[in-house]
Order: sequence, then structure tokens, then C-alpha cells
Amino acid sequence: MLKLSILDQSPVSSGFTHSEALQQTIGLAQVADRLGYTRFWVSEHHNSAGLAGSSPEVLLSTLAARTSRIRLGSGGVLLPHYSPYKVAENFRMLEALYPGRIDLGIGRAPGGTPHTAKALRGISADMFEGLERFPAQVTDLLGFLADSVEPGHVFEGIRATPLVDSMPQVWLLGSTGQSGVYASQAGAAFCFAHFINGAGGQHAVRSYRSSFQPSALNVVPQATVCIYVLCAETQAEAEGLAASIDLRILQMEKGEFTGVKSPEEAADYVYSDWDQTRVRDNRSRMIIGDPNRVREQLLNLAESYQVDEVMVVAGGYRFETRLQTIELLAEAFNLEMRQHAF
Repeated sequence: MLKLSILDQSPVSSGFTHSEALQQTIGLAQVADRLGYTRFWVSEHHNSAGLAGSSPEVLLSTLAARTSRIRLGSGGVLLPHYSPYKVAENFRMLEALYPGRIDLGIGRAPGGTPHTAKALRGISADMFEGLERFPAQVTDLLGFLADSVEPGHVFEGIRATPLVDSMPQVWLLGSTGQSGVYASQAGAAFCFAHFINGAGGQHAVRSYRSSFQPSALNVVPQATVCIYVLCAETQAEAEGLAASIDLRILQMEKGEFTGVKSPEEAADYVYSDWDQTRVRDNRSRMIIGDPNRVREQLLNLAESYQVDEVMVVAGGYRFETRLQTIELLAEAFNLEMRQHAF
């Protein structure tokens, strides 16, 4: 009974606008809600021509208003840029409006260039300061969310509003083991970004579980893994469509943050020997194929991570390609049937 969830980065395909990309995210969330997916997260990136999602908390409010059941969250808020108190208030507001449906995923990555990070934090800010302060920021954030700021703390007596009886589910996100360490120390849930780093994730999750410290957030460890997926009716069709993902990842590695190219544009791209090697290696970060093949590989991935939930990044140039992926996956795993059974 593997649970499936979705991370959507609001990718901007060549020939499309950022507004259209955000509308596609809304459409994808509505379909995922209907099909029985467990949760739908949106990411945070800045100063990017190829990714439109810069403010997950604002986008989540729209998604929550347009859906009825699915959990919604950030994948994730880049805490080093922000005040933990303000993040707590943003997500308490969402929790107050949509109780029991909000996840707060927290990341450490800059989400853009060092120059962009300075713009986010203030022109005089040290770009490394946030990373050094991250553990303390997590502690402060959890204190505000749970109304448990310790006596003697510099923020003693300050409460995050609105005042609510419940709190968002807190996840720490990462592509290395360090975020797992922070998650285990805080007693938070942990999501490993296999779509960013295709090696070492299983060890990171095992280490998280073995060192997990129970807390008000979770009594037992909770983990998931996130991976690129493209599913089509046939293996040949999936491979043809996946050329867009191959090129997009390659260009991001080169610092070229442009929109997602079409399969035709990908076919015309001139790949060097190094490029071809990277494309082959990057396939470890994705699952491509027909429904039977994708289902089998997702189950194998979940078993290797020892998790009962996998989060997918539905890739492809056209919205219809991404939509086809989540529809075929829902059918392969009988998500709708399971949803109505309960």
C-alpha cells in the first residue's frame, strides 16, 4: 500500500509564461486531489527563468482554496533567508484556514545564486550566516509553532498568531545526510531529495531513523523520498519525452536556468562527450517508463529506502505529459479505489 505524493516546481517550458506555469501547478494539484495522492508540495526558487515558484506560502493558499482533501505543503521554505517567527506565522495562518492539511517543509539550500541570496537577506547579509544559524532557526521555528519557547529565551513571551490548536506537519528536506541529522535531532519528518542526488540517500535515511529523537512533532521517525518520474503508455514514448528532462537537468548543472525544452529541441541539442556522460549518470535520479515498469521501480525504490511513501516530480515539456504521468501512476497503484475505500 505505497502512498504517492507530488512535488511540483512550477517549471516554465519554452514558449510559455510564468503565469501559465503557475496555472499548470494549480491544475495538477486539483487532479492529484481527485486521484487520491497523499500530499502536494510546491518548491521555492528565485531569480529563475525556468521555475516560477518563488513564494510557496502564497501559492499554497490558492491551492488549498482550489482543493478539498489533499495535504499541501512547501518543498520547501528556505529558512536561512527568513525570520523563523514570520515563517511560523505564515504557516499558522495556513493551518488556521485549512486545519489538518498543511505541511511545512524546510530547506537549507539558497534557491538561487549567491547574489540573489543577498537580495533576499539584505544587501549587507553574509550568505553563509544563514547556514551556520540553521539549527538554531529550526529550534526557534518549532518553538513558535508549538508555543514552547523556553523560559529565558530572548523571544520568551512572544507567540505566533493566529493562535490555533493544531500545527502543520514539519519536514526537513535535503539531498545529503546533514538535513537528516537536523531532522532526527528535532524529531521532525525527513524527505530525501533523490531527484537532486541519486546516491547515498538510503544511508541518510537509515542514519536519520537510528538517531531519531522522539518529540512533540513525531513519536517515531517518518521519512519519504522524492524522485523524477515520467510515465507514458509505452516505454518508447516515455523515453522520447524524457529527453526534455535529460536536457533540463544537464543545463541546470551548467548553470543555465532556462525553461524546459521540447523533445524536438532536445534532439537538436549538440551534446559533448561530457554531456552524454552526465545524461547517463543523471538517469539514477529518475524513473522513466510504461506503467508496469514505473510501478515496479517505485516499489523497489521505496523498499531500498524502507519508506511507505514516495514523492514524485512529474517531468516533461508539456503539461499534458506531466498530467499523464500522475494519472497513469494513480491507475497503476489504484489510488482512487483506495481513497474511496476509506
